[in-house]
Amino acid sequence: MRRPAGGVVEVAAALIARDGRYLLTQRRQGTHLAGLWEFPGGKRQGGESLEACLRRELREELGIEVAVHEQMHEVEHVYPTRKVQLHFFRCAITAGDPRGVEGQEVRWVGPAEFGAYAFPPADAAVLRLLTGEQVPGTPSDSG
Repeated sequence: MRRPAGGVVEVAAALIARDGRYLLTQRRQGTHLAGLWEFPGGKRQGGESLEACLRRELREELGIEVAVHEQMHEVEHVYPTRKVQLHFFRCAITAGDPRGVEGQEVRWVGPAEFGAYAFPPADAAVLRLLTGEQVPGTPSDSG
C-alpha cells in the first residue's frame, strides 16, 4: 500500500438538518472520491479557522450563508493517497437555498435513508452518530 505524501489535509464539514433530514452533496467527477455522497464542506486554507473555512466553502459551493455551531465529531482517516482530518460541525442556514453552484447534486436525506447512499469511509463514525440520535425538535416516543 502506498503511503500518503505530505501532511494532513484538514477538512471542515457541515451537519445541516432541516425537517429531520441532512443536507448532502455528491462529489464531482474528477475529484478525490468522485461520485460519493458527503456532508458539504471543504479544505481548510492556511491561516483560516475551521469555522471560516466552512462558511467560505458553503458560500462558494452551495450559495448559502451559515451559522457554525458546535463541533460534533472529529476523525482522522488515511486514504491510499492522502491523510485527512475531518471536523464535523452542526450548522444552520441563515441565508440562501442550497444549490449545486459547481454542478454537484444536492439532496436532503433522512438518517434512515443514509444506507442508500455511498459515503467516503471517513464518514462512517459520524453516520453512526447521526442514525443513533434523536433529531432535535421531534417529539419523543417515550411520553
